Amino acid sequence: MRPLKLAAAATVLLVSATAASCDNAPEVALAAATRTSVSEVVEAPASVTAKGSATVSSPANGTLATLSVTPGQTVESGQIIGVVDSPEAQTRLVQATQALNAAKQSSGGGGSTRLNLGAAQQHLDSSASAAFTEARAAADKIPDPAHKQAVLAQIATAEASYAGVSQNAWQLIRGVERGLASVSSAMRALGAAQVMQAQQAYDLAKSSVDALTLKAPMAGVVQLGGASSASVPSIPSLPGDLSGLLGGAGPAGASGPEAGVSNQVSAGAQVKNGTAIATIVDMSELGLVAEVDETDVLLVREGVRADAELDAAPGARLEATVKAIDLLPTPNSRGAVAYKVHLVLTPSSIHPRPGMSALIRLRVREAANAVAVPAAAVFNADGKDWVWVRSGDGRAQKREIRIGVAGRDLLEITDGVRDGERVVVRGADRVREGDRLP
Repeated sequence: MRPLKLAAAATVLLVSATAASCDNAPEVALAAATRTSVSEVVEAPASVTAKGSATVSSPANGTLATLSVTPGQTVESGQIIGVVDSPEAQTRLVQATQALNAAKQSSGGGGSTRLNLGAAQQHLDSSASAAFTEARAAADKIPDPAHKQAVLAQIATAEASYAGVSQNAWQLIRGVERGLASVSSAMRALGAAQVMQAQQAYDLAKSSVDALTLKAPMAGVVQLGGASSASVPSIPSLPGDLSGLLGGAGPAGASGPEAGVSNQVSAGAQVKNGTAIATIVDMSELGLVAEVDETDVLLVREGVRADAELDAAPGARLEATVKAIDLLPTPNSRGAVAYKVHLVLTPSSIHPRPGMSALIRLRVREAANAVAVPAAAVFNADGKDWVWVRSGDGRAQKREIRIGVAGRDLLEITDGVRDGERVVVRGADRVREGDRLP
């Protein structure tokens, strides 16, 4: 059954009368068809949503040296949130710098002509492949989706760059084996591959150090800590020259707070790679996400207006407009199929918080200045809709009607009843054609 409710604008006073006919007919009640506004409404549970949010996490193990924001503070994109002091990240950068310098210095050396070039390149490729695989596995555990995608993209770029250098090295190695290229050329190619590995490790170590200065990724309101206090699994260390590849890409041994302990991090506290420092919530546009049953969703379209009532503010009415409807279904708590409908809230004096529960009433169809009768007056017979109308001589006349907009209490009648005519609203099952009506 479709949940319908008549909007306030559709409320109308219908004068009814109860009487018995002079022929001792059963008691009936009548009401007048009246011109009014009728709304067909679909009700659905919903929750308040913010435009977006992002969690700012520590890029490495260390100490939160400074925290420059307070809860509830509004910040701009790029504004400094705090600074992490991480000797570990600084040491990794120093080591990556030394490795890169060493690789560059040795990249032009000739080496021994007895060196098994193929085995050396195969070992280098195997080491790089294992490091990239573990780097992706580690990145998959990063809790913030945007951060995860950025790191995965960085890994993919590094892997593609290394693949190009490796392919060139193999071509030269095969040329040496066939006597078509010199050993020195192949050695230079191997050196280039090593430099590429070292350069990637340096770039990511440098980006980790740069990220120790935490900045707001978007404008919004500050909430200290993360959006969730769920524990995060640890990330294993990475092998080979790419061990510094993630350099702050995700958590390492981070865990949720103990019972009774706040998950907010204060200045001077120890932090781990991935520890949530602050969450920035974009409150510039509040919305609603409603779950509309499959039996009603085809009535909903973009631009449909709705009223919303918050559980936290009973009686207060918010206005919203549908902006999108999901194509794919979402199983709801009752096991039925529902579709998410996204709405934008109209700004008002009420300032709901994201996550608050609400009930929305989508005005899927409306009719203004329509001839309407109480829903109780209509009955179905032989697959058609009918009403009993009091004719001019006071007798009952059965008429077929056509229904337009269907509210819970009122129905729009597009054909069959005129404004002002009186219809039976109680006792219709006892009325027969020609019975005298009051």
